Amino acid sequence: MSPQEERAALTPRTSLYAYALRLRDAEPDGRPPRRGYRLPAPDPGPAPASPSAAPAATQQRGNLDRAGARAAATGAVAPLLSDPDTLRAADEVHRRLHDLGAQVADVRNALAGLPLEDAAAARALGRRLVRTGTSAPAVSVGIDLLARLGEPEDVACLKVLGLFRSFARPVIAALTAIDCPTGALVWLSRCTEGRELRRLVDALLARDDQAARDGLLAVPLDPRAVGSETARRIAEAVVLDDIISNDPVDAPTLAQAGRLLVRMARANDYRHEILAYDRAAAAYEAFVTRASRLPPGLDHYAILLSVALDLHSGPSVLLGWRPGQREALLESLESVLTAPAWAAVPGAGPGLTDPGLTSPAERRRIQWIRRAARQPFTRPAAPGRLRIEVVVRDPAVPECVETRVLIDGRPLVPEVFDRGPAHSPEYLLDTGRLRATAEPREVQLAEAYCTEGCCGALHVTICRDGDQVVWRDWRRPRTLPSGRPAPELPEYRFDAAAYDAEIARAETDRSWAWPARNAARLIATGLRDRPDVLARWDARLDWAGTDFGEPDTIAVSFTFRPGIAAGRQDEDGHYLQFVWELQDDGTPAEQQAAAALHRLSTADPKGYAHVRGGSRESAEALGHPWP
Repeated sequence: MSPQEERAALTPRTSLYAYALRLRDAEPDGRPPRRGYRLPAPDPGPAPASPSAAPAATQQRGNLDRAGARAAATGAVAPLLSDPDTLRAADEVHRRLHDLGAQVADVRNALAGLPLEDAAAARALGRRLVRTGTSAPAVSVGIDLLARLGEPEDVACLKVLGLFRSFARPVIAALTAIDCPTGALVWLSRCTEGRELRRLVDALLARDDQAARDGLLAVPLDPRAVGSETARRIAEAVVLDDIISNDPVDAPTLAQAGRLLVRMARANDYRHEILAYDRAAAAYEAFVTRASRLPPGLDHYAILLSVALDLHSGPSVLLGWRPGQREALLESLESVLTAPAWAAVPGAGPGLTDPGLTSPAERRRIQWIRRAARQPFTRPAAPGRLRIEVVVRDPAVPECVETRVLIDGRPLVPEVFDRGPAHSPEYLLDTGRLRATAEPREVQLAEAYCTEGCCGALHVTICRDGDQVVWRDWRRPRTLPSGRPAPELPEYRFDAAAYDAEIARAETDRSWAWPARNAARLIATGLRDRPDVLARWDARLDWAGTDFGEPDTIAVSFTFRPGIAAGRQDEDGHYLQFVWELQDDGTPAEQQAAAALHRLSTADPKGYAHVRGGSRESAEALGHPWP
């Protein structure tokens, strides 16, 4: 048994708070383990109120599901929240939760929606439980109460309890509510890896401002190293708006602030973290106000354009802006990016860039700037209730195409779903799914990154009703990402003529797309129009698009299942997924698509595509090598 396990195996006769202090002080290097300590073995607890009470209650707990157990714990604790005798109430919380056989998970968030008639008494009870509690469920109740009622004086005690891995999440939530930078720092110290991030955390813990600033600049904000939540926690821990508001601010720090804002606005960590960042509007204001101090260049142009795209139609629209504030920030960014020095940045002007002087990644970025430079500053000619915008993010990071559905100027998916972005334009627009007909049709607008079966999806039924188009009968998860119940969504009605015009405009607008993406679309359209092209090879189209990490590569996915050509197939039989990859050769997209369709028509694609899915057993049965 390791020294840490020996310490964790001790059974305390004092509070969990004192026990955590003892473990921390015993660390030879002064640093607790990154994942925290295990909770000790449960305290036997007080004797039951009657000889038969504990066995009956414990048996009852075994017959309850998680929701029932949480309700039982809530019912046991709720009557004690207004008791002015804090010592007696704390003892009774211990007894009742022990008699119930309650576990930590049963009481977590059990009091979240409960009205607190006497806040002072409930706060005093919370403090008593976190400082003197000897059982994990009772201490969890205390943490829950301080998450709602805590004050700065409670921060030190909560930080110590956060050393237990089972308490980390609720403690961080409580600290975030009381002192957001401290909550973020505890989160970073528990959840981050990598030398640069650890250096930043150590500097923040030591309260060394210069080292913290140096550490902030050293953190690589590549999405594979720093996800959206980590970016938010960094911004909270360093108080980002303060750092860039205190003049003088240097250009590297200002650029890093912009990168953090861009990272938080992406949804590839299931939700848009910018919406969970309480100081986001202040950080945007501070950044945009000083944007002109950045030296003109390709990287800085990409940062400013990305921020503008988010302020124009991204999740940042949903922040608590003052009237006209967001629009003023966009005007400020437009004035910066149209200044002569910035207009000379490659891609910002009409001049061509010598391909011999740039890398493929730089050329993609330059071409993106050329396509997207005016998008966030262009107002629709005939604004209506519905607007569809296809936005391509900076190609320096993967997963860059978004279909943004805006109703009354507000982005729908991050506002009502926020478990993943809307589906691609190929799914929603190229297939005509958003068109309105007399026959109602349910459309999946977005799906959680982990699939609908795990965390759900957002569905709406679209139908035509006389001179109106109606979006109704919404389906989405019953709870919000925060855990609160999701309210019913309203029925949206649109003028049919304006709706049809907007959908037609969005379907035909390809100004956002690059050559490989256009070629992939034309290949998909050709194969949908002529399903016999693949059917003759016992195959059917899955999708066609561009490679996730290599946007100049066209990928065509198809499923091979014997029997398709003959009009019969065994759905339970063997099948394989193939992917055929083609490099953009620089010729027009129409020419590339025609050549690809000709090859698919004349040569079995299983001979030049690669197996990407199915099973080893199916590959062996169907005579193809398994990768």
